[in-house]
Amino acid sequence: MADLDLDELRAELDDFAQPQPKRSTYTPLEERIIAGFEDIIRFREERGRAPLHGEDRDIFERLYAVRLDRLRARLDSRALLADLDSYGLLDTPVEQAQAEPEELDPDELMAQLEGIEATGDITKLRHVQTREERRAAEEIANRERCADFDRFKPLFQQVEHDLGSGVRETRPFVKDAGFSKAEISPGQFFILGGQIAYVAEMGDPIRAPNGETDARLRVIYSNATESDLLLRSLQRALYKDEAGRRITEPSAGPLFQDQADEDDSESGTIYVLRSNSTHPLVTEHRKVLHKIGVTGGSVEARLAGVEKDATYLLAGVEVVSTYKLFNVNRRKLEAVIHKVFAPAQMDFTISDRFGNPVKPREWFLVPLAVIDEAVSRIRDGSITDFRYDPTEGRLVHV
Repeated sequence: MADLDLDELRAELDDFAQPQPKRSTYTPLEERIIAGFEDIIRFREERGRAPLHGEDRDIFERLYAVRLDRLRARLDSRALLADLDSYGLLDTPVEQAQAEPEELDPDELMAQLEGIEATGDITKLRHVQTREERRAAEEIANRERCADFDRFKPLFQQVEHDLGSGVRETRPFVKDAGFSKAEISPGQFFILGGQIAYVAEMGDPIRAPNGETDARLRVIYSNATESDLLLRSLQRALYKDEAGRRITEPSAGPLFQDQADEDDSESGTIYVLRSNSTHPLVTEHRKVLHKIGVTGGSVEARLAGVEKDATYLLAGVEVVSTYKLFNVNRRKLEAVIHKVFAPAQMDFTISDRFGNPVKPREWFLVPLAVIDEAVSRIRDGSITDFRYDPTEGRLVHV
């Protein structure tokens, strides 16, 4: 057997050498982009084609189609995903893509998200209800047409937008997940029977036959209906519905972007408070009376000793929502928020501990869901076009 030259041997072995995986580190945003594109690739492998727009297509295909359009339009995303794009999804000619991505109807979106798996992955269906099952779920309470649905429609549209952008998430409504009966309160959103359910109002506490505290709710649904049911009934219905979900508040992520970059500096926190004061005006409007402020430190430190502070109504407070800020001028942002809600600022006077009259500021008669919408509009830059209309109870375009 002839001896092989070392160079020849190395050349022979090179043909069998396996390429070493590239080591790379990604930012949290890049990881999300890659994960989102991998969903689209799996769709391509399962269906044999790219996702398309169209009302006749299922909700996930339509979401993937919108996502793919956005990735095609971003040069930085195309460069990031080039090695993964074995099917040439990002190179589809523009004329083959829909020029204007569709606006997804919230009723349609939530009806098809009803079977989301408990892992929180919105792309995995665990149980899709039959038409009969869905109809049975809708009959939990006697629903009727919501006469003033125009007031609530923008809230449902905003929730749909927040779910699509990741600002909000859906989570299982189960006992072992920490969601207790007491956590159902005005301003919260749920998914029940394939529809978004918005708790618009809550009546005075009542004593149930079993001794527990209950309350009558006004619940608005995304299909323009409403029901008058008890808090316990809603809670039991959410437990019973395998696809029952709670929609989280948009308070987990940083303001103005999905993730904080390494070089970002935290500016502070927007906080929304509800007072425990027994003042007659506060008692009458407690469910919609909120103090909105911005702090550079921790919210807990800001609230130390509020029971002795007239600006906090000389009473304890409940923190109902917070939003982190990054690279934002806190004073200017606070001024913007207060300007938007100025028409709903509470105008009353109380006496401080020494009997001196004080006019508390930063208290507004605004539902929590509208505050959430305002923060979302701050995030996308559209807040400058809106003001709060107290007569309609919503943000209106100016």
